[in-house]
Amino acid sequence: MAAKPPAGDPIQDAPEVTAPQHAAAGLPAIGHTLRIAQQQMGVRRTAQTLLKVNQKDGFDCPGCAWPEGEKRHTAEFCENGAKAVAEEATLRRVTPDFFAAHPVTDLATRSGYWLGQQGRITHPMYLAAGAETYEAVTWERAFEIIAEELKTLDSPDEALFYTSGRTSNEAAFLLQLFAREFGTNNLPDCSNMCHESSGSALTETIGIGKGSVSLDDLHQADLIIIAGQNPGTNHPRMLSALEKAKAAGAKIISINPLPEAGLERFKNPQTPQGMLKGVALTDLFLQIRIGGDQALFRLLNKLVLETDGAVDEAFVREHTHGFEEFAEAARAADWEETLTATGLERAEIERALAMILASKRTIACWAMGLTQHKHAVATIREVVNLLLLRGDIGRPGAGVCPVRGHSNVQGDRTMGIFERPAPAFLDALEKEFGFAPPRHHGYDVVRSIEALRDGKAKVFFAMGGNFVGAAPDTEVTEAAMRRAALTVHVSTKLNRSHAVTGHRALILPTLGRTDKDVQQSGKQFVTVEDSMGLVHASRGNLPPASPHLLSEPAIVARMARAVLGADSTTPWEEFERDYATIRDRIARVIPGFQDFNARVAHPDGFALPHAPRDERRFPTATGKANFTAAEVEYPHVPEGRLLLQTLRSHDQYNTTIYGLDDRYRGIKGGRRVVLVHAEDARERGFTDGSYVDLISEWTDGVERRAEGFRVVHYPTARGCAAAYYPETNVLVPLDATADTSNTPMSKSVVVRLEPSRPA
Repeated sequence: MAAKPPAGDPIQDAPEVTAPQHAAAGLPAIGHTLRIAQQQMGVRRTAQTLLKVNQKDGFDCPGCAWPEGEKRHTAEFCENGAKAVAEEATLRRVTPDFFAAHPVTDLATRSGYWLGQQGRITHPMYLAAGAETYEAVTWERAFEIIAEELKTLDSPDEALFYTSGRTSNEAAFLLQLFAREFGTNNLPDCSNMCHESSGSALTETIGIGKGSVSLDDLHQADLIIIAGQNPGTNHPRMLSALEKAKAAGAKIISINPLPEAGLERFKNPQTPQGMLKGVALTDLFLQIRIGGDQALFRLLNKLVLETDGAVDEAFVREHTHGFEEFAEAARAADWEETLTATGLERAEIERALAMILASKRTIACWAMGLTQHKHAVATIREVVNLLLLRGDIGRPGAGVCPVRGHSNVQGDRTMGIFERPAPAFLDALEKEFGFAPPRHHGYDVVRSIEALRDGKAKVFFAMGGNFVGAAPDTEVTEAAMRRAALTVHVSTKLNRSHAVTGHRALILPTLGRTDKDVQQSGKQFVTVEDSMGLVHASRGNLPPASPHLLSEPAIVARMARAVLGADSTTPWEEFERDYATIRDRIARVIPGFQDFNARVAHPDGFALPHAPRDERRFPTATGKANFTAAEVEYPHVPEGRLLLQTLRSHDQYNTTIYGLDDRYRGIKGGRRVVLVHAEDARERGFTDGSYVDLISEWTDGVERRAEGFRVVHYPTARGCAAAYYPETNVLVPLDATADTSNTPMSKSVVVRLEPSRPA
């Protein structure tokens, strides 16, 4: 039997704290997985569902974008993937009666954990202007409401169409098609808040904003550098790939302000040896200060340049541009400044250099720890500089590996979810569909919030996600959202965004990855693109959570018909009836998708072309891979302050909170904790167990405060601190963003700690 959802919010004011763990997975992961799955789905449904996760005839896990190998395990999922599946395949239901019993004012007081635990939404729900509760509404009326608001806008650019990374290729293609036929490029997406910095840096340097490696490359690498990433929690199946690489002789350097259990030792639950002992993964741990990565890689590049025979001169000569300017900047790197910026010892950097020089095939992996700083794009460019020096792009076992989070976030961008589309993409869209798409750039996430705040945007439509929970500067974001005339959320479950609404609001319940999708032409499947550019099918196997749900493609198609009417010659009904017709159009618009339907019928799908990887061709403005020479930056923190990074707990996926524990870090029963080095805490007068308010400091002088955090003495880098989001998003100023990418600086927040004020 599945368990009932919690009736009330659990008390989190006294979390238990024990020492952090030094190994990930193993028996505890199995036990936790089965317990969560049974609570949400019951025993029979657990087996029926989990055995289809990431299988060739099953559905793609909604938990992350890590790829699957050609050979699949029977249990091809990780602990956190199983949690994501269990929460979607849950037997719990949120019916109209639930909404009648819980006014929006009540929902707004609830934690994200409580909201998510209530279950799947069963009916379209409407919150009328001035109403206190959502009420059930027909689909026809819901689309009429959307059409009413969109048709009365003074400009199509007053509408925003946000996309979460769980959206399928088919739905994403239709959403961008509708938005552009409506007349706007306002297509913000969750990439704007995470890997936009990666795309910006890689597009400039190698000509494509995606990683260049495959799973086989990881298995063949001599050296894998993992910077600003915690795969044990955020991409657990990556640990299996690292284990295989280690068995083949690879070395691993991990660079992070926090030690993370998953990179210390991996206890693979698929093997007896793994369960009992596991394998040590990291050979060298560089516990860097937050934001010091660019300085580190700049100095490493200098040292490579100074080492005879270390530069792949043939590659540099034939395939790169800008070497001389870069080399001049690199040679000016200063040891003392680097040690200050990084907090590292000289011997540690020299050891890293020796490992780099000993490697003939190096892969650099990274995630949010590199992408969410003011100088994030410059940092990633510096990582690319190192690989270019060594000729480590475009050959087996080497390359760039930005590790994406959401399961189709990369695919959504490929499908055209982008506020700054390439002219060639718009040309192809115009040729295929016969309308002139807008050419001016739209709003990204930060600029969308600003537009809502300033009254320049009036309708907000979200395809999945929890925009309010994910966005920075919580109070500003929520106030901006409440200024909208209409907010619309396509969702499977409740989250904070449903409680922070415009004057009118709609919740449109949709099918999940686990649900069967049957349309007029028969059973459908959708497709996704993983973090390494592989496209494959995803087929749900469970009866839908309610007969009143529509699929994401159906929602977009019906909305388009209601809004565009007879003026549109796009075959929206046909697209809803048979998703193969959507894929036929994708094949004619987007390079690399020719014969889409035929190729995706293969159980393993197909790989998209990647010129740098496949042929050492770099489609940049210069026609070559570009060295870059940005000025080195790192955060300068005033006396008495700390530099805070926001991060996930182990019981969390993005803003979805599965539980109140962070097992690997020794936290149980609460999320309002701040991890601080013991000496830093003592210098500020805070013992372990003290309660503090976190106050961020920014150039605008506005006090942003997160109250009531338990201090945990933790082995962080000196001068650094960490706390969970979304609770600490309130501390991230809206205009604190990365250069070029405009990504929120969620990993570089200057804070001071003050004793918590009495309740």
